[in-house]
Amino acid sequence: MSLQIGEKAPDFTLPDQDGKLIKLSSFKGERVVIYFYPKDDTPGCTKEACNFRDRWDILQNHKINVIGISKDPANKHSKFINKYQLPFILLTDLEPCPVATSYESYGLKKFMGKEYMGMKRQTFVIDSEGKLEVIYLKVKAASMADQIVQDLALE
Repeated sequence: MSLQIGEKAPDFTLPDQDGKLIKLSSFKGERVVIYFYPKDDTPGCTKEACNFRDRWDILQNHKINVIGISKDPANKHSKFINKYQLPFILLTDLEPCPVATSYESYGLKKFMGKEYMGMKRQTFVIDSEGKLEVIYLKVKAASMADQIVQDLALE
């Protein structure tokens, strides 16, 4: 069963980089970008986070929130945020990653010839009514935010 545009986004509550619990449904009335990524401070994940940072003003002008989700603990998120001046929240989805699983963003992956369970790099735009607006299953880390800005005609 795969998620479909127009259906309600799976709700969740996860801790942010400061340990504060963040509930997706608390953003009702606002658009939200949720991006799942494998690991803080790695080359691809850093490019993706910095692309969102660099497009932050445009996203904020259109009242779009950004939430990054990985398996990393809060203290790693805090260091990552501080190192790259990330203006958005990062949430921790500990293994077995129930939130990423509900978004079909956690599962069997291949890397350098080995298979393992891990976070898939995928992005979801949720509309102001809490429904899936756009789904990106194949993400280019360095330009994900650029793609969203283009697809939503924000410029």
